[in-house]
Amino acid sequence: MQPSALAVRSWGSRALLVALFCWHETSLTAQRLGEQGLSGQNGYAAGETAADITRAIRQTGLDPQECFRVRDLKFTKDDVKLYFNDGFLIFSKPFSGRRLAAIFSAEVEGGDAEIILLPPSREERESLASFTGSPNLDEHLRASLLIATDDSVQRLYQQAHTEPGSQACAAKTPEMGASLAMQWDPVLSNVSEPMQMRLLNDLLTPDSVRKGMTFLALNGKNLSTFDVISDERLDRRVEIRQATSRDGKPVVNIWTSFLPRHLQRQTPVPAPPANYHLAKFRIDAEIPNDLTVKATTKVTVRVGPQALRAFQFELTSSMEIDSATIDGTPAEWLRDGSARRSDVNGTEDQVVVVAAGVLPANSEHEFTFVHHGNVITTRGEGVFFVSARGSWYPHLGSEFSLYDLSFRYPKRFTLVAAGEVVEDRTDGDWRFTRRRTNVPIGAGGFNLGSYEKVSGTASGVAFEVYGNRHLEEALRPRSMEMPLSEPPVRPGPRGIRTPTSQVNQPTVPDPLGRLKAVVDDLQSSIDYFSDLFGPPVLKTLTVAPIPGTFGQGFPGLVYLSTFAYLSPIERPAALRNSREQVFFSDILVPHEVAHQWWGSVVTSNRSEDRWLPEALANYSALLWLEKKKGFNPVAKVLDGYRDELLAKPNGGPARESAGPILWGGRLEASAIPEAWRVITYDKGTWVLHMLRRRLGDQAFFRMLKELRRRYEFRTVTTQEVAALVRELRPADVPASSIDTFFENWVYRTGVPALKIHYTTKGVAPAVIITGTVEQSGVEDDFSVDVPVEIQLAKGVSRTVWVRTGFEGRQFSITVPQLPLSVAIAGDQLMKR
Repeated sequence: MQPSALAVRSWGSRALLVALFCWHETSLTAQRLGEQGLSGQNGYAAGETAADITRAIRQTGLDPQECFRVRDLKFTKDDVKLYFNDGFLIFSKPFSGRRLAAIFSAEVEGGDAEIILLPPSREERESLASFTGSPNLDEHLRASLLIATDDSVQRLYQQAHTEPGSQACAAKTPEMGASLAMQWDPVLSNVSEPMQMRLLNDLLTPDSVRKGMTFLALNGKNLSTFDVISDERLDRRVEIRQATSRDGKPVVNIWTSFLPRHLQRQTPVPAPPANYHLAKFRIDAEIPNDLTVKATTKVTVRVGPQALRAFQFELTSSMEIDSATIDGTPAEWLRDGSARRSDVNGTEDQVVVVAAGVLPANSEHEFTFVHHGNVITTRGEGVFFVSARGSWYPHLGSEFSLYDLSFRYPKRFTLVAAGEVVEDRTDGDWRFTRRRTNVPIGAGGFNLGSYEKVSGTASGVAFEVYGNRHLEEALRPRSMEMPLSEPPVRPGPRGIRTPTSQVNQPTVPDPLGRLKAVVDDLQSSIDYFSDLFGPPVLKTLTVAPIPGTFGQGFPGLVYLSTFAYLSPIERPAALRNSREQVFFSDILVPHEVAHQWWGSVVTSNRSEDRWLPEALANYSALLWLEKKKGFNPVAKVLDGYRDELLAKPNGGPARESAGPILWGGRLEASAIPEAWRVITYDKGTWVLHMLRRRLGDQAFFRMLKELRRRYEFRTVTTQEVAALVRELRPADVPASSIDTFFENWVYRTGVPALKIHYTTKGVAPAVIITGTVEQSGVEDDFSVDVPVEIQLAKGVSRTVWVRTGFEGRQFSITVPQLPLSVAIAGDQLMKR
């Protein structure tokens, strides 16, 4: 597992999930420091603070003088078509010369509006149908609310002012406007409140009309309330989603999410340009005996090609900001907990820092944050759990940045982090450690504990492996008094002999039982991956334990589950099945080490590409396992992955059917348990294994090495990986085969059941084998190339690649002798 790689997120996009007719409370807080105000750009008065602006946005309200009775008014945004057939349309009051919202109400006799949307791809139509019962969206509406920072509201406003005689009809009705404003002002305030930091940012950004967002909250007559979002900063996608609950917990169902058709015609799809870059972090942290982290984080921010005033950061909800400055001048900052995001690193809030004036384009500035909080919890004597591993300091996703990290902490502990040691000394009861990276990395994590250490080198990498000296409390067995069938006796009062009980003392696990094995596997996997993918960019690597059943590979720092350090027989009973034993003993270490390449050097920043670094790291671990123990253990792991993919929890649909691997985070909201994990890791591993089989080892490993070289310190997309595979495929593999592979295994769902029938004709040395491969259990147009293996008694066995389809596909081959067997290769993902 790697840190979150969504390096550029949409401001407030998670907050847009609020439903139209639900009151929503937000935990927005603002800190004003000094009397520095805004410079007056975009029409704001000098001295007006960002908090004043957000408050004004909430209080702007609707404009009764701009209310219209509309008929047959059409509005289009990307692939979304809205028809205001009959009803009232009212606009918000102008804010700094711009109207940001509009509301349509069909509360008239015969009133109606309609939304029509046709998703451009089959998988998205199937997704929409799974929620709405139809592959296309055609829903009549009672009401709609539009909030936008692009030109959507302005375009609609101009249409409402169309001259009489045009096809659409709009007539001003200010008397109705007063009634609608009274009714809808609270709703507008409620829905816009969680968006106010995004609205603030866009209003302070010169090109927001071009890079802004459109948010529609719609009340359908059949589908209830749902949202439509088109956002230049949300990977430029159009999304339709609905807030609901499952098992008493709030969830968001994404009905469909896709690039608009006009962008899909661009290959490759251009990424939104970065407004600014966090180039360097200098963090000075103090960890006193109570384990509270007190830190000063200095970030070098490089402004992009346009001048800016508002800058987004993310910070764990466990940290409080005490102050913020820009180039030494106190800055205003706002924090929004309503858009809180949860992942393996805990929960994060959005923080916006607003400069007193415009920061020029292509300029460089130092942002300084003073912050404190509790991100370390005790799990035993000298055993700690760091919860906010990549979010304990203000950051933005996993941007590649240089890090200079200093820590002051009790000397009885050891603190580890990424980078080379610049300074390490003690002063009384305190220890001071400073580490620095010489190449940009995506996160600056740390770990703390009472450790034993083993050092070594591998392929030019100096590594340190740490293990807990003491056992974490959760793993300590509890003594149980067990009565004996013939209990021993002890002298009692007055010489009466009384029976005793015997205390059964279970074996206490050794937290360092596999320390040497971890070191050996680390060293071996670094050597192996360096040979396969090229040398790692960081020349130091630290491995340290973390309580739990997971691992996490940060650049230069690996958090390794404490179970990986335990002897297999000392692990909890629930983890003693063969699959878990293989995971902790053979896969976890090389998987996290592989993230030094996949995730730390080559990464992804779009939700649909999140599977790539995880699948690449996991399959790399299986490649190492194959080198260490042969293919049989790998085959067993793949069989286990197949079983998980095809399993039907609670008698429902198979996990694999939850959605294509490209859905990424959408799978986390699936009603099918563990869909995201199983599809991302298990299917992703199968995809790479089958791709290796299709290309052959030489071309496959060449592709991996080139992928690492070409995209070093860059993000990569699934489309770019597919293009690279096409470029480097062997001459005997047609490009159409690669396209078919990705189309069916990556862009859609389905695991086929395959059968083969064949006959032989003739005698040696010209035996003709004619056969048919039949496919079932998938959609009629599902089609993949599968290898048919022909085993011969003498000489080299043969492989024929057959394209499957709705009807049986025939093949024919001449071999020099009668075959021993003709079968579909067992290392393919198919139903048994």
